[in-house]
Amino acid sequence: MLEKAVSLRSMNTFGLDARAALYFRIERLDQLNSLWKTNLLQLASPLVLGGGSNVVFRRDYHGLVLHNRLKGVEVLSDDGKFVQVRFGAGESWHDCVMYSVTRGWGGLENLSLIPGTIGAAPIQNIGAYGAEMKDVFESLEAFDLQEGRICVFDKDACAFGYRDSFFKREGKGRYCITSVTLKLSIRPELNISYGDVQNTLAEMGIVQPNVQDVSNAVIRIRRSKLPDPLELGNCGSFFKNPIITRELFERLQAQYPDLRSFPAGGEKVKIPAAWLIEKDGWKGKRIGNTGSHAKQALVLVNYGGASGEEVSMLADRIAASVLDHFGVRLEKEVNILG
Repeated sequence: MLEKAVSLRSMNTFGLDARAALYFRIERLDQLNSLWKTNLLQLASPLVLGGGSNVVFRRDYHGLVLHNRLKGVEVLSDDGKFVQVRFGAGESWHDCVMYSVTRGWGGLENLSLIPGTIGAAPIQNIGAYGAEMKDVFESLEAFDLQEGRICVFDKDACAFGYRDSFFKREGKGRYCITSVTLKLSIRPELNISYGDVQNTLAEMGIVQPNVQDVSNAVIRIRRSKLPDPLELGNCGSFFKNPIITRELFERLQAQYPDLRSFPAGGEKVKIPAAWLIEKDGWKGKRIGNTGSHAKQALVLVNYGGASGEEVSMLADRIAASVLDHFGVRLEKEVNILG
């Protein structure tokens, strides 16, 4: 049912008090077809909202919010080495990880406890602890909001990049992802290359980990560093880790020997955005109702009553300060709307 003037506060993990002029909760594919036939999708600037874990509403949304709650899990194939599983786009990402982990299937364990829905995961190409969603991606189906038809996208068509995809560029705003199919390993090869994961497994007394152990370790790490959105509004990592030239990195490292880097191809390296923000004095700093979290500088938080405008202004101030101090440009992971 189409609703008017609906509060989005409970539908975004920052807990920002914004309203949608028009709101529609999608639970079945035929609802999208019916909406398209009314011409509302062509006229009302539709915004597809999943778990609201990667969005900041600077003000009310004056168009139509399509709340994607399409559910369902189906095993499509099992050849003894891999299983292909299709998930409804409105399923919780972490629930899908747990569905895989409890069956011993590998590929998602490093991505445990990431908030949001599985339909949003390909848009952002979510990643953590040496793994990315694209590593297990097989295909997705999406409803074309302009042409009113279902389209199928394989990995090449999605054009995945670092926290990036076709759906953040040329396809932005045009599609509503309806399902995502992942290829998971029955005989997984674990990725425990990140020091935090290795150290946590050691603390847990685990010498020969399985997918459940790795998942548990990642959950422990994330809970120790990141605030629970139910207790303190946030969107997780607010900025991407910047990719810079090796020349710039070497200049910075000469001044700051503790600066780490990770290969990014060619003469490029990736450096931690959290380190830059903390080194610049923003970690734990509060301005009004928002600020950088005391345990993780990369996470901006809502201490209560913050507006989207406040959050956006803080992000801009941090980015400008880091650019001035280090000559490194920070790019937002979070979508700022309005």
